[in-house]
Amino acid sequence: MKHIKPPAEPFRIKMVEKIRPTTRRERDIVLREAGYNVFNIPAEKVYIDLLTDSGTSAMSDNQWSGLLIGDESYAGAKNFFHLESVVKNIFCFNHVIPTHQGRAAERILFEALVKKGDFVPNNIHFDTTRANVEIRGAQPVDLVIEEAYNPDSDYPFKGNMDIERLKKFIDKKGPERIPLVMITITNNSGGGQPVSVRNIKEVSQVCKQHGIPLFFDACRFAENAYFIKKREKGYEHKTILEITQEIFSYGQGATMSAKKDALVNIGGFIALDDDLLAEKLKNLLILSEGFPTYGGLAGRDLEAIARGLEEVLEEDYLEYRVNQVAYLGQLLDNAGVPIFKPVGGHAVYLLADRFLPHIPRHQYPGWALTVALYREAGIRAVEIGGVMFAHKDKKTGKEIFPQLELVRLAIPRRVYTGAHLEYVAEAIIDLYKNRDKIRGLRIVRESPHLRHFTVRMEEI
Repeated sequence: MKHIKPPAEPFRIKMVEKIRPTTRRERDIVLREAGYNVFNIPAEKVYIDLLTDSGTSAMSDNQWSGLLIGDESYAGAKNFFHLESVVKNIFCFNHVIPTHQGRAAERILFEALVKKGDFVPNNIHFDTTRANVEIRGAQPVDLVIEEAYNPDSDYPFKGNMDIERLKKFIDKKGPERIPLVMITITNNSGGGQPVSVRNIKEVSQVCKQHGIPLFFDACRFAENAYFIKKREKGYEHKTILEITQEIFSYGQGATMSAKKDALVNIGGFIALDDDLLAEKLKNLLILSEGFPTYGGLAGRDLEAIARGLEEVLEEDYLEYRVNQVAYLGQLLDNAGVPIFKPVGGHAVYLLADRFLPHIPRHQYPGWALTVALYREAGIRAVEIGGVMFAHKDKKTGKEIFPQLELVRLAIPRRVYTGAHLEYVAEAIIDLYKNRDKIRGLRIVRESPHLRHFTVRMEEI
């Protein structure tokens, strides 16, 4: 095995949170009570939690100190104006509308723009984005490049949208049925892969030709910008801020879950230029989230987001962040564990169908792997495969499975050390050696939308 080292943290640890290992017998009982759904497991029963990188970051001393100057005025709190100035500097849009998290931003935006019978193209929609489109009676359409579905390809920008497919799709359906085009950066459902500036510019040109607004799902924009700096010719000497400003200059707006690259535990926003649309969004916001200068958040939360957005642009942090994730990927790859390549910015993705070739897709190998990983090692991960993204054929009722069957090991920001990741790698390697013992599952109960959050299963 090639000798590799974890990257050194560009910070010191001032406070710790105690975590307690559990026994295998305990975890077996917990799984049965949870209906074999790791979302139902109490967090205190998890040793290493890689379920998501959303809202699980450790805030800095600078962010924590910002909480103490939270202005909790109902309207016009000073923290909103700080957030507004930071977002305008990075995203370069005229209007900033805070929301309590990213899916609220998506819901409000789609409520204003999307109607029944519409189509919303994206590179690949993530779960909440897809659900918010579908609940409007519209159809989410994934138009990512073919390389995105080849986990062995080393193509540097697997998050790119297929330009020719986008053109043909617009010609076929008509621009009047496409209220917006979205690009998710980085592409979470496809291995956490980045999108190049060149591709973003080309998508923007196509959209402008047809009068279709381009919006970004921007929750991991800084990690995407870091990949551009390292991989795209002509950007190696630009700052992360300069790269992000160019990215957003090609669009008309963005939704943001601040729980990712803003390094906070709650929050989000919509940023856009259109004055009339902004007014409509603010009115919708008032109905469900709150006044437009707080959007369902406390003033202290707005301040933490503003400071986090400034911190995430620091290159030493981003270098550590991306390399920490790559370190876990290298440990697994060196041991022969099948992973999606190249390693993404926020997570390592296991190829569950290759990990468990004896389990057919209708017995959900990705889900089975998350169950086994928790049972054997107390590690919580998330399936991004058949349970999350399969859909039923309207005529036959048969499940149509996505091309990729993945298990995502999402690394919370500034939370775990190299030793924690080595524990994760050793557990997965041991599990891989004994993979024949892992069983598939069947669904006992499910909901019509976002079923992975509440589904209950039983082992076969």
